[in-house]
Amino acid sequence: MKAFMDKDFLLSSETAKTLYNDYAAKMPIVDYHCHINPAEIAKDRQFDNVAQAWLEGDHYKWRLMRACGVEERYVTGDATDYEKFKEFARIIPKAIGNPVYHWTHLELQRYFNCEIPLNENTADEIWDLCNSQLQTGELSARGIIRKSNVTTIVTTDDPVDDLLNHKRIADDSTFDVAVLPGWRPDKLLYIERNDFLSYVPKLAKVVGEAELNSLDALHAALVKRMNFFHEMGCRASDHGVYDVVYAPASDAEVDSILKKRLSGTILTHDEENAFRWSMLVFLGGEYHKRGWAMEIHFGATRNNNTRFFKKLGADTGFDAINNGNCMPGLSALLDTLESDGRLPKTMIFSLNPNDNAAIATTLGCFSEEGIPGKMQHGTAWWFNDNISGMVAQIANLANMSILGNFTGMLTDSRSFLSYTRHEYFRRILCNLLGGWVENGEYPADMEYLGAMVRDISYNNAMKYFGFGSE
Repeated sequence: MKAFMDKDFLLSSETAKTLYNDYAAKMPIVDYHCHINPAEIAKDRQFDNVAQAWLEGDHYKWRLMRACGVEERYVTGDATDYEKFKEFARIIPKAIGNPVYHWTHLELQRYFNCEIPLNENTADEIWDLCNSQLQTGELSARGIIRKSNVTTIVTTDDPVDDLLNHKRIADDSTFDVAVLPGWRPDKLLYIERNDFLSYVPKLAKVVGEAELNSLDALHAALVKRMNFFHEMGCRASDHGVYDVVYAPASDAEVDSILKKRLSGTILTHDEENAFRWSMLVFLGGEYHKRGWAMEIHFGATRNNNTRFFKKLGADTGFDAINNGNCMPGLSALLDTLESDGRLPKTMIFSLNPNDNAAIATTLGCFSEEGIPGKMQHGTAWWFNDNISGMVAQIANLANMSILGNFTGMLTDSRSFLSYTRHEYFRRILCNLLGGWVENGEYPADMEYLGAMVRDISYNNAMKYFGFGSE
């Protein structure tokens, strides 16, 4: 029997152990998509206790607690941090096979040197052990980032954000980690939502205009903001979409749709799709001009529980996998941009693992000479951040494309302790590669395999996004 999560955790062959220990483990981390609050890095937040560092904003853990019938006051409510921690400790042993169980113990091991399995009986001991280390100040927000060997972080930022915290971080010579903005214009894509009408004036104000009452004016405002983001180091955009619908319309027609909506008129579904399509095509072309990568996330149904959405808002643990078919529209979008030379580097994520093959094969239709890996199938995302999900995504990519070009893992997290997810991914990757070698499917060329592991762990993403280059 193997020891619980020891140094060979998830590594089942000698080749896997070599690949991980000699190559993957030594690589730094580039976290090219996350939801970390840059203000907490700017002020170097000090956590009062482990519950603050562990449970705040972590809807993965919240879902598990709710699934065990834990009262909401211990999840997001007014219970004390200690009480919330105790409830989490009580239920986590039930989560056998869940990646959160593994992440929890990797975080305890890597950041707090704690090898004790968390449960109701050990909770107080672990609480005291973790808190005593937090009180030294070495595990502040910046301290955790340094300890994790992170070189580059990309946050998720709205076009109207002032990016002052990014500037404060960049201007601080005592902190040498690049914290870069990521462009997320979702509020402009969904013209039918109630907040669209309040959002457009915000965008107008930030670009110094009285109003944005035409498509040309809206485009000009977005260009101005993209230029600002680029100056601040932005090299990646991200879009969370329900679907991509092929709905071409002339600029004049889209201008009319925008004006109708700004006047308070309810649009038809076809008009909504036409506006969204027009915006995606426009934005994609602008990303191409700047050398940005375009990330698209789809396949989620959001805020399924209306009562809790009204109570807690979005991103609180009430999203699920969608069975919709986004691929025809996505293919049309890529083709439209490619047809006139405006297709940017593109990375596609679907929450539905059934889309893996469709994504890999669709992206393979839009490669470009001289740009290895221009089209990327993003790593297993969210509910698929588990052993079987990662193995399926990696194997599918290997089967249908070129695994050696893969840009690897990201945290997609709101927690500073989540960098261990990179270790989790690297162990799974090395175990899969090691198995292929041990099975005679690939030569035991450690020089070549090691370089591939280093590339997938770090180098490919740095080159893909152009981080560290002008």
